[in-house]
Amino acid sequence: RSEGPHAMRFSSHVHAASASKPRPGTNRRIGRTCSRTIGRCRIMARGRTSPRGEGRTVGANSAAGGRGGGFRDAVADVEYDPMEFGDGEVEGNLLLDSVVKLYCVHTEPNYSLPWQRKRQFTSTSSAFAIPGRRILTNAHSVEYNTQVKVKKRGDDTRFLAKVLAISVECDIALLTVVDENFWEDLHPLDFGPLPHLQDQVAVVGYPIGGDTISITSGIVSRVEVTSYTHGASELLAIQIDAAINSGNSGGPVFNSRGQCCGIAFQSLVGDDAENIGYVIPPPVIQHFLEDFKRNGEIAGFPVLGIQWQRLESPSLRASLAMEAQTTGVLVAKTAPVSDAYAKLQRGDVIMSFEGVKVSNNGTVPFRSGERINFSYLVSQHYVGDVVRLTVLRQKEKMEVEVTLSTPSLLVPVHIGGKMPPYLIVAGLVFTPLCEPYLRSEYGEHYYTDSPVKLLDAMLHQFPKDATEEVVILSQVLACDATVGYEEVRNTRLFKVNGEKVHNLRHLADLVDSVKGDPFLRLESEYDEVIVLEMSKVAQATAETLETHAIPADRSPDLLSSN
Repeated sequence: RSEGPHAMRFSSHVHAASASKPRPGTNRRIGRTCSRTIGRCRIMARGRTSPRGEGRTVGANSAAGGRGGGFRDAVADVEYDPMEFGDGEVEGNLLLDSVVKLYCVHTEPNYSLPWQRKRQFTSTSSAFAIPGRRILTNAHSVEYNTQVKVKKRGDDTRFLAKVLAISVECDIALLTVVDENFWEDLHPLDFGPLPHLQDQVAVVGYPIGGDTISITSGIVSRVEVTSYTHGASELLAIQIDAAINSGNSGGPVFNSRGQCCGIAFQSLVGDDAENIGYVIPPPVIQHFLEDFKRNGEIAGFPVLGIQWQRLESPSLRASLAMEAQTTGVLVAKTAPVSDAYAKLQRGDVIMSFEGVKVSNNGTVPFRSGERINFSYLVSQHYVGDVVRLTVLRQKEKMEVEVTLSTPSLLVPVHIGGKMPPYLIVAGLVFTPLCEPYLRSEYGEHYYTDSPVKLLDAMLHQFPKDATEEVVILSQVLACDATVGYEEVRNTRLFKVNGEKVHNLRHLADLVDSVKGDPFLRLESEYDEVIVLEMSKVAQATAETLETHAIPADRSPDLLSSN
């Protein structure tokens, strides 16, 4: 991963929040990033500044650093076809009126104390109306929401909004408003095509620095597959030089014809980074909307289920008997829960995807004179689609059909807006490992400060099946039954009385089913052993719950039958 004091930052304005960190690594995982950008970087949670002063202060006026001319240059003063757009000034006002300010009250889980939530906080961001009486914004703008309201431009009424769908992966949320009064004189925006380099764009929203609508303008600097900070995924994104500040999250980005060409969602900050903002492009937005239309929920962006390696080394290509004109990428590992596990092998060379030739560096042609990571081709499909690969295996070419699936991660990037599961045995607190937990324990630098064994599971291991979890002993709440173990924390649990632990529910079943054995023997990381006397467990558990005001010895999902 590259080194540098950069930070990927969300752009909704809050008092406090947390953010997902793109995973570092060296290999490429299709649809998920390894080779993460910004090695020693800092993610600014919804505009929160770094306590170490890394990156610029997030509080400057939203127009700072923007290009002159504003929205009128980019939208209102172009030569519209009168039959299509009407008067430029009127058209510009209608576009602005489609952008609303979003108010959200968040109540996030406390991953370190999973039986309770954190203190609630509020945030403001931007959103805009689309056809079908729906509203689009960013997923991080409404994450763990307890209440969402929206306010139209020039209005003083806040309307309650309902969240219809959230995709953490692409950082998009779909909302609606039941109150009919909200939709009066509100014109939905139309989506335009994917912009080209140096196209003029205008970012519209409600960033910090004022209460009214704000407009900054700039040009398209880059279009490529980029790390999406919130979902730790890699999808197509647009880089622009227009200012995207705290509160701009979820706001539309317009092209010179007044069409929406994306959603503002994050920016890059650092001592050597100026006006680097990122926009979710139309192809990703349309995929999200079509996914919801097909399934009634969000299935997400599919993956092949492999890790791959570049084939830029002549020696490596020669060892695979590749001819000079043959190009592709090397399959390094396949996910056991994917269709690729049965169809592809370690050492295969993927030469083409759906007839598109893959180069030795993993890129494919993209528009005129551009190339892009071939994971972009995968992301254009949907979960369950069957794709055709041309593969070189042991000097022989063959055609392989693979069914695309959802990403399979042993350590999840998020838990889908749910409360974290937990189990308490005497004073031992167990929970499944996830990235938000590591962030809660080790801060924004968890990807370097966390225990190396947990990082290895997060970065380099696939689950053997869809239900496998990394169960960790989070902490030990002191009681008579746990004397001598008080310093044990954040260690992976492997076995209970000699039987391997598959997931948290399995652990609960193993503990509940102990019969006739006077001891409960737990084997953890580094061959450490914890032994409890079964005769003391029940009473110690009850005392621990009372002492720490914990409502139950396990989360509600573990109370249900198998």
